[in-house]
Amino acid sequence: ADCRYTCHQECCSLVQLDCPRPEPCQSPLSPQGTLLPPFCLNVTQTVEEKPEPLTIQEIKEKIEKYNAKVTNCLLMKLNDDGTYTGFIKVHLKLRRPVTVPAGIRPQSIYDALKEVNLADMTDKRTSFYLPLDAIKQLHISSTTTVSEVIRGLLKKFMVVDNPQKFALFKEMRKDGQVLFQKLLLTEYPLYLRLLAGPDTDVLSFVLKENETGEVEWDAFSIPELQNFLMILDKEEKEKIQQVQRKYEKFKQRLQQTLKEARGKPG
Repeated sequence: ADCRYTCHQECCSLVQLDCPRPEPCQSPLSPQGTLLPPFCLNVTQTVEEKPEPLTIQEIKEKIEKYNAKVTNCLLMKLNDDGTYTGFIKVHLKLRRPVTVPAGIRPQSIYDALKEVNLADMTDKRTSFYLPLDAIKQLHISSTTTVSEVIRGLLKKFMVVDNPQKFALFKEMRKDGQVLFQKLLLTEYPLYLRLLAGPDTDVLSFVLKENETGEVEWDAFSIPELQNFLMILDKEEKEKIQQVQRKYEKFKQRLQQTLKEARGKPG
């Protein structure tokens, strides 16, 4: 809080600082790899707080309050069996290319109604980048899990990559900080949406790459690996140019200093 130091949650217990605060930052380790902003202690408690299950009556009251705040007609509906349906928006923030079938026409309404999987119509594959921060709206149930949401998104975009490459995060804003937390595959996004309300500034969902530490290169296709090599080659050239410019400036300064020093005593 004083020095504005930022670290990964796994690294938090390893950081040694001369912190004037009486309580050091000792947050529990998280397998999700969440990037923590400053105020690590308070943020961790907020992010990992687990809500208590709601009764059917509480769910009914929550849905009524939720629908009263909705301004875009995307209401939640309570079913007789206690389940409910509604809408969530997912932001796609993918830094790496995805693999899709080559030469396939866009999916039509007829294909969606008949559950036609266009990706099965060809073995040819190509790789491309999805538009940065694209948004997809999904109509799901309270029983729809994070795993099903990820698979549904990939199917809508005809992405044939392994779903394990991707993870769904919830994005929250608190005290000017943007917080991300990776959701478990067994969690229910619509339940989280209901608790947070319809305001996406309070809670939004983001699809990102599943950063598990070790890169499983066998899971990537040939076009993906070729793109990675092109990106690495470009970054290497840029780094070489930066180093060359740096030492060229040092050389010019040294030559200028030597030139000015000539003829002076000592």
